[in-house]
Amino acid sequence: MSSSSFPDINVWLAILLEDHIYRSEALTWLPNTTDEVIGFSRLTQMGVLRLLSTAAAMNGRPLSMRGAWRAYEKLFEDDRVALLAEPQGLDPSFRTQTSAGNASPKLWADAYLLAFATAHDGVLVTFDRALAKRAGKCALLLH
Repeated sequence: MSSSSFPDINVWLAILLEDHIYRSEALTWLPNTTDEVIGFSRLTQMGVLRLLSTAAAMNGRPLSMRGAWRAYEKLFEDDRVALLAEPQGLDPSFRTQTSAGNASPKLWADAYLLAFATAHDGVLVTFDRALAKRAGKCALLLH
């Protein structure tokens, strides 16, 4: 069985953006990981593309949609990077992750990413301490 890691959107941005606060941590992790697959979900793909073309996220220098696609495609120069399909059976894990009784709009995406990584028997890679804590052994915190 191959090992897989699933960076969250912020980790992907740190890999792509020279002025990202955690770029050095991301660039230390990426070449040293022994994972055979470094995966995007559709959610992380769309999040990266959206933020690359958002002025606030890009210090006032957003990329065009074409430029965002070029930046995204550059990541695939590493043969381990892949866009993975949503696995069957993801829904029960996603529902378990989102069964809290409180209203928390931010947790929806985090819960999906965790369920996605878990369904692929992989590890979620993040800078987010709260997410890493919720994920337990299923997450790797990069700082």
